[in-house]
Amino acid sequence: MALKKSEVETFRKKLVDLRKRITQSIYTVTEGVKEAEESRGYSQHQADEGTDDFDKTISLEVTNKESSILRQIDRALEKIDEGTYGVCDLSGKEIPKARLEAIPYATMTVQAQEQYEKGNYA
Repeated sequence: MALKKSEVETFRKKLVDLRKRITQSIYTVTEGVKEAEESRGYSQHQADEGTDDFDKTISLEVTNKESSILRQIDRALEKIDEGTYGVCDLSGKEIPKARLEAIPYATMTVQAQEQYEKGNYA
C-alpha cells in the first residue's frame, strides 16, 4: 500500500529535523576537535596526548558515520521530491512503513539492503 501524501510530508519533516540535528552535531564535533588541537601545548604529557588522539579518532569516526547518514537523508529527500519515497532503490519493491518509521532515510527494503551489503547487487 503506497504512502499517503500526508504520511510522506510527515516523513519529510522528520528527515529535515534529523538533518538539522546531525549537521549541528557534525559542526560541534569538528569545532571540538579543532579547539583541542589548538589548545595542545608543548608541555603536555605523552599519555595525555595519547588520550587526546584516541578521543579525536573516536570523534572523527562518529562524524564519518553521521556524514554517511546525512547522505542517506539527502537521498531520501530527493526521493520525496521525485515521488519515489517508500520504493526500494534496488528492487523497486515497496519499503514497509514500519521500516520507514524506524529509519526514515531507508531507501532499500531489508532484503535488498542485506544483498547490497553482501555485494550481491550490481
